[in-house]
Amino acid sequence: MRRLDRIKESLDELPPAVQKELAAGYQRIKIKIKPGKDLDPVRRCARIFRASNCWVDANSAYTLNDWPLLKQLEGFYLMMMRTAARLDDLYSHDRAAEKLDTPICLDECIHTEEHARDRHRAGACKIMNIKLGRVGGHTVARRIHDLCQRHGIPVWCGGMLESGIGRAHNIALSTLPNFTLAGDVAASKRYWEEDIILPEVTVSAQGTIRVPTSPGIGFEPRLERIDKLTVRKERLA
Repeated sequence: MRRLDRIKESLDELPPAVQKELAAGYQRIKIKIKPGKDLDPVRRCARIFRASNCWVDANSAYTLNDWPLLKQLEGFYLMMMRTAARLDDLYSHDRAAEKLDTPICLDECIHTEEHARDRHRAGACKIMNIKLGRVGGHTVARRIHDLCQRHGIPVWCGGMLESGIGRAHNIALSTLPNFTLAGDVAASKRYWEEDIILPEVTVSAQGTIRVPTSPGIGFEPRLERIDKLTVRKERLA
């Protein structure tokens, strides 16, 4: 998936940006929105790309008073809406799920298996994002994945601007069976001039990443590159 991580200053910037990522092989587009910059960007994107493969990320920019506006976005048949309300405003997330047919995806407010279970019981989300760094590692991520799988909630793997080592773990996590939606795991060159692993992560023309089969994390850390980038060392006795 390709993320349009900042809101474009001009709508004219949006079509070329989307076309560029489609040409690079990405199969799903995320559009950042906020009040006043929501309907028009989605409408413009829907003209050049199947809206069912688009979704919007509100970054907690809306309140319950804005649900009539968000309801208008449903006319574009988006894949999902992520984090529409404030992260700690669980009541609004619950009500949003009631008012909107578009699936609500929860992300930063899910840190544990218990959080995921509570939000499922409240009917607050139909899709869940799992980030290894956010939930604290593979054990909790696997528990959330398994909970969602039992209850028919599809999940996808989110990224936190990891270097290649962290990205290798995201790739491994994404091989679990309930990761049925394209995730945020992008090519190394998306963020780095040079990654700290070999081979670097690449995305195919079909928008896929090859899962390595070699031992360990599947990639070789470039120790000389890591040493060159190191600004401070501390040795613990």
